[in-house]
Order: sequence, then structure tokens, then C-alpha cells
Amino acid sequence: MKINKKYISAFVAMLFAVPVMAQVPTPAPKQSKPVLLKGATLHVGNGTVVENAAVGFDKGKITYAGPQAGANLSGYEVVDVTGQHIYPGLIQPNATLGLNEISSVRATLDQREVGEMNPHVRSVIAYNTDSDIIPTIRTNGVLLTQVTPVGGTISGTSSIVQLDAWNWEDAIVKADGGLHLNWPYMLISTGNSAQDARLARMKAQREQALTELAALFRDAAVYKAGKHENENLKLAATAGLFDGSKKLYIHANYGKEIVEAVNFAKEHGVKDIVVVGARDAVAVADFLKANNVSVIYSGVHALPSRAEEDVDMPYKTPYLLHKAGVPFALDYDLSIHGIRNLPFIAGTAAAYGLDKEQALAAVTLNTAKILGVDKQTGSVEVGKDATLVVSSGDLLDMRTNNVTHAFIQGRKLDLNNKQKYLYEKFDNKYKNEQKTPSGVTTSAGN
Repeated sequence: MKINKKYISAFVAMLFAVPVMAQVPTPAPKQSKPVLLKGATLHVGNGTVVENAAVGFDKGKITYAGPQAGANLSGYEVVDVTGQHIYPGLIQPNATLGLNEISSVRATLDQREVGEMNPHVRSVIAYNTDSDIIPTIRTNGVLLTQVTPVGGTISGTSSIVQLDAWNWEDAIVKADGGLHLNWPYMLISTGNSAQDARLARMKAQREQALTELAALFRDAAVYKAGKHENENLKLAATAGLFDGSKKLYIHANYGKEIVEAVNFAKEHGVKDIVVVGARDAVAVADFLKANNVSVIYSGVHALPSRAEEDVDMPYKTPYLLHKAGVPFALDYDLSIHGIRNLPFIAGTAAAYGLDKEQALAAVTLNTAKILGVDKQTGSVEVGKDATLVVSSGDLLDMRTNNVTHAFIQGRKLDLNNKQKYLYEKFDNKYKNEQKTPSGVTTSAGN
């Protein structure tokens, strides 16, 4: 059959006329030449602020961070960011980002494994670098996350990844650094006989879970101490808990649960403990400090846990933890889509007691220390990864946050994303609809 060439030409023209839907930007290539940002205010992440600063980096590592007057510009591509602010890339702990795309579509969910005791499950191998959500997170300055499994009593191990990579292997900053334990809920009698009968069954299930958990930890300690012909993956995955090479992240909120869980871990020889969630952390702050336990606090933008608490208790908890001397980081846990709001929960903490640099540290250097990656990232210091952002306004203020540049290990990121594309698409649509064919602007009602 003979096809008319004019139809082919028309079809090709039509294809090129259709706007291309924004996709996940292509990962940036490795840094090819030294770059120096000059003229901005530098927020190091450790409390230090440098006015009229410069930051230089080469081959993905920071080579200079300090006053602009002391920088050697020779050999650097100089980027003038005068009047702006340089910050470390923000770090989101305890997230299913890359494991959970669309909650109503089962095929896109890979954050949970079958079973209750899964210490050998590695969440990072399911991490999807092509998630549409990731570019929307980077836009507000969040450049790293802790990929965390959920469900069961022991969910599995988490890994730290950077948010610009072709695959999960390239994304890894620290693999399998911690084991996640969901401490069984304590149950309180209500005085209602029907409800208490149900509670009795749940208490029996809780006791069974604690018994199995104790047995697993005892077996793990024995396994680590001996030699074995056949490897037991579940027990081998827990070995690092007893020599401090792997952290135990205990997910608990109620004060008595926190104390019970930490005592359990200590009794079984766990060296490095972090409590995640920790809504009641202030109530047990002395206990946490005495036992050298860090906290990932998840409730800044939440309601108070109890009716008798101050209405602003979640907002001021970070300040109270800081005042009590408990090491802590902040976690945006309301939804993976909302992780882009991580800088703003730090801003809320700053409005309720913390100073701005302490609040910044709670989503950068403090988080890096708790996750065990502070020698590599978390602050803008010489020798660390050039993972940083530049904002024309205050990064922690939702009114002025405007990230103009972002770099991961020296690679300049494309900050476009699906939400920006849709905003521009419909902004143009309604602007055009306000015009008559002659180009004269009319009111929206016409």
C-alpha cells in the first residue's frame, strides 16, 4: 500500500507539537572541573555562619569553605551567588521514599516484607531511583534519605542513599547501617469488659512477640560468638548490633515503651541505640541521656499526644530535647510526598526555641551523626562530599525558600520536576484563556 508523504509529514509534525510530559531528570554526570561558589552567606551546618563566603569543590569533594577573601580562584569555574545562602544538603531519616510510589497501586509498594522477624531483609535493593517523587523532594533542598522498611516486629535493614543516581548501587552512601525494631505496643485496660477481653488477646500476642524477640537476640549473640558451617542469614544480619558496627533503630513513642525497649536492647548487648518516633522523648529525656541514646523525633507537625499537654508541645519538643542534652534529629513522617517540607519542620522548631543554626543542624549534621555518615556529609567542610544547596532566601522558611542550585557529590542537579511542569502548563493555559483573539486581556468572568 502506498502512503502519501504529506500524511507522514503531518503525523511527525503533530508528534513534535505535543508537549513532552516532564520525567525524572537524567542523573547528572560526574563533576568535570573545579567549581567555586562566591558571595553567599555560608551556613556550615555545625552552628557556624560565614558572611560573604566562598565554597570550592573538585572531583566531588569540598576543597575550600570560608571567607571569600581567603579563596584561591585560580583554576575554578566561578559562580556568583552574591546575596544568597549556601547550606548542606538536608537529610531525611526514616523514609520509604523510593519504596512506595502510589499507595493505591499495589505493584508500586515494596516497603514491607512478609513475616514478623526479618533482620536479613535489605530495603535498599528495592529502592527505585526513577521515582517521580524524588525530584520534588530535591527542589526544597533534601538530597539524602534513609531508605527504611516497615512492618512486622523486625522490619529489616536501612541504608543511606543520595537522591541522584541511575540505580540503587550508585545511590548508596552507607549500606545496611541499621536494623529496625518496631517495639510491641503496651496495652492499657479500659474498664470495658468487651474491650478488655480483646485487650487480653492482644496482650498475649505481645508477650509472644517479646518472647520470640528475646530468643532471636540470644541466638544472635551465640551465633556471633561461634563458628558455623552453614550461614544463618537472619542471625548473621544482627551480628553488627553487638560490636557497634550496626545501629538498632527502635520505633516507639510511649515513654514506658521507650524505657522498656532500651533496657531490653542494653540487656542483650546492643551497643548503639536510636529511638525513632519518640513522641514522649521529653518525659524520659534523663533516661535517654544517661543511656547515650539518640532520638529521631517524628512529631513536630503533629497534634499533642495527650489532652493535658500544651497545644504547642510538638513544636517545642526539639528545643526541650536540646536543652536536656539528648542528641536528636528531625524526621518528616507524615507522607513521602511531604518530605519536601523537611526544612519547614526545622523552621517551626526554630520558631519555638531553637536558634536557626541549631534547627539546621537537626536536619543536616545531627542527622548525619545519628545515621553514621557525618565524616562524609552533613556539613559544608573541607574533605566532605560537595552535597549542598544554594537558596536565594531562608531555606527553613516556606515563604522565602527558593533553591537555585543543588549539588550532590559535586554534580549539578537538574531541579525540574513533574510538579513544576504541571504548574507551568496550567499557569500558561489560564493566562492564555484570559485573552481575546485580538490579544486584549479581559476579566476572568468574560
